[in-house]
Amino acid sequence: MNLDFESAFTERTPRIVNAAKLHRAAARKKANQFIIEGENAVDAAVSTGAATDVFVTEKAAERFQDIVTACGYMDVYVHPITDKAARHLSDTATTTGLFALCKPVLWSAGKILNGKPNLVSVPVLTSEPGNAGTLIRTSDAMGADGVIFAGETVDPLGCKVARSSAGSLFHIPVARDPNIKDVLGQLRKSGMQILATAADGEVDLAEADLSQPTAWLVGNEAHGLGELQEEADMRVRIPILGRAESLNLATAASICLYESARALNRS
Repeated sequence: MNLDFESAFTERTPRIVNAAKLHRAAARKKANQFIIEGENAVDAAVSTGAATDVFVTEKAAERFQDIVTACGYMDVYVHPITDKAARHLSDTATTTGLFALCKPVLWSAGKILNGKPNLVSVPVLTSEPGNAGTLIRTSDAMGADGVIFAGETVDPLGCKVARSSAGSLFHIPVARDPNIKDVLGQLRKSGMQILATAADGEVDLAEADLSQPTAWLVGNEAHGLGELQEEADMRVRIPILGRAESLNLATAASICLYESARALNRS
């Protein structure tokens, strides 16, 4: 694909100005689209049909030639941009020079659960974009059937979340529901057991029955699950064998999802 970089979009081009606004949740909602940056995220968006437009600098077009070429097969518009425009679009200190505008990809919690999932992660009140993206990526890697963000969480369609998910945002069903009680009710109605991690949990992870459909509640970074622990069917503890005081939420979730995936694959 030949791109005309002599007439590349600048940071003042209306299309670039509007795309940069998509770093704000209100703008994403109004435009009904979101922006992502980076090789993994853009590659996944293009290959799954979520991307509508790609912005790329001259250097990035050379570096990510396969992605730019794939845009032609997927009817994705490719727009050459200047380096200054790339810095305007980016939310990082050092930009890759590769961006995509995407159609919303979020599911509803009900749609995920209607598929009779065996394994779902349920991050509750997650506020850190990096952790949210890591949870999506880990859930995808462990073969989970979906991720349901419950409560007032970070927007899964934020650029930082998408980048941290390394493309998994486009590979695994992801939902966001602000009503935690409603999410819990839907989980129970679906017949899944609801498990939560707790330092003083009654059951050791190695002894928990993970061979049945399971939803893992994952707590907030600062305050954990709090009273929501009591909503779980079982509170599970992860033994800490060394001197660390605790595990962060992404690490704890990874361990639990891995053990669940092993048990489900054996059953």
